[in-house]
Amino acid sequence: MSRDDATTNETAESIDTSPLDPADPDATPAVVAARSEGEPPDTAEIRDLAAAAGYAVVGEVTQRRREDPTYDLGRGKAEELMRLAADAGAEAVIYDGGLSPGQTFSLGDLLPSGTAVIDRPRLALELFADAADSRAADRQLELARLRYELPRLREAVARDASEDVRLQPEGDSRVLDVEKRIESAERALDEIADDRAARRAERRDAGFDLVALAGYTNAGKSTLARRLADEVDDPEFGDGGGPRDADRDDNGEGDPAEGDGPLTVADRPFETLSTMTRRATVGGRRALVTDTVGLLDGLPLEAVRSFRTTIDAVRAADCAVLVVDASDDRADLRRKLTASLSAIEATDGPVIPVLSKADEVGADGLAAAVEAYEDAVADLDPRDAPVVDALRPPVPVSVRDGTGLADLADAVADALPTATATVEAPNGGAAQAALSWAYDRGVVAGVDYGSETVAVELAGRPDVVAEAERRFADGRSS
Repeated sequence: MSRDDATTNETAESIDTSPLDPADPDATPAVVAARSEGEPPDTAEIRDLAAAAGYAVVGEVTQRRREDPTYDLGRGKAEELMRLAADAGAEAVIYDGGLSPGQTFSLGDLLPSGTAVIDRPRLALELFADAADSRAADRQLELARLRYELPRLREAVARDASEDVRLQPEGDSRVLDVEKRIESAERALDEIADDRAARRAERRDAGFDLVALAGYTNAGKSTLARRLADEVDDPEFGDGGGPRDADRDDNGEGDPAEGDGPLTVADRPFETLSTMTRRATVGGRRALVTDTVGLLDGLPLEAVRSFRTTIDAVRAADCAVLVVDASDDRADLRRKLTASLSAIEATDGPVIPVLSKADEVGADGLAAAVEAYEDAVADLDPRDAPVVDALRPPVPVSVRDGTGLADLADAVADALPTATATVEAPNGGAAQAALSWAYDRGVVAGVDYGSETVAVELAGRPDVVAEAERRFADGRSS
């Protein structure tokens, strides 16, 4: 053990090897490395992410100590990592955490030649690349990747400059090229964001409430979205069993993708970077339910901001549903919830937390999950995560057996912006035109025909109800 390791009083470290998975001969052999200052590192999630990205973990090195500025790991542990990578024939080291550009290069210099150093943010970008399936997703991924690479490129240029004093890093053409590409990607995403905002306004004008689902990857978010969109037996969500219009918001042409199939759901992180929107009926209200990308802990703020156009679907929704995996242990639930709320930052409407997979934990486990959720929220500062002030009480749900779905429907319906009004107008062509307009936008709650008049009860989005009132009033004065 090297001196810097010996002085840290480390109490948890391991070097483990496991055989290459023969079921996937094309997987890239990799060693996982992790460090933490508190509890011994848990590598379960990073192993799952590595497998999803096409790596076969052939060993791991973990350490509990403070951060080393050169390798993040201590020098002695970094050398053990080097030997393990060589002995296991690893082509990559996957680091469970974010490495600075200097740490990345230092580890790369220490490891066997040709061994890639992939920290957690870079691994997430590889997963995002596999999931990018639209123009908007490609643009967001490009921006995130460029922002990740820029400081590492500057580090490489600076190292070159140390060998050639005539080279000025700030004038290096590679750096300038990346900076220009970042500016171009930002402009393109600003245009996409403006288009999305206009589309949301059009949907609201058409009488639709906007509901968006967010949550940590593999929390059950997409499964819940499918249940909300495709439920035909439950009157809270169904539409009578008819076909539904599916809208892939991120498709290349921006046109709705019509269909009646279920949302794609898979037990794989980042199944898609695109938002998928489908019609639903919630508490008698016409709604569009949008499923968004799964969130992930350990991403730098710049990477999260690169996916603004996707996360904006949650921030700008009339009601957001935040899916939290109730089957996670207390520490993981807290970590994932904090990461999710930090990524969302703030919302325009209320946020309804859903404790998913309630059927897997039983009554005691569910009570523990509720307690863990409440403790985690209580420790968050609204100044750092304003979304905390938008949180409603959590709703336990099991998609598998349907438990809690009706309660969720009630909670969403209660959270939606609502106005009511009763109007009366002469029963003529103008009133019937106004009534037809109100029906098309789903705000007619009741109609009572008199001998010469028609009385209409309106309920729904405040702006749509107000417009309906105006149309009936115009009919009375014409």
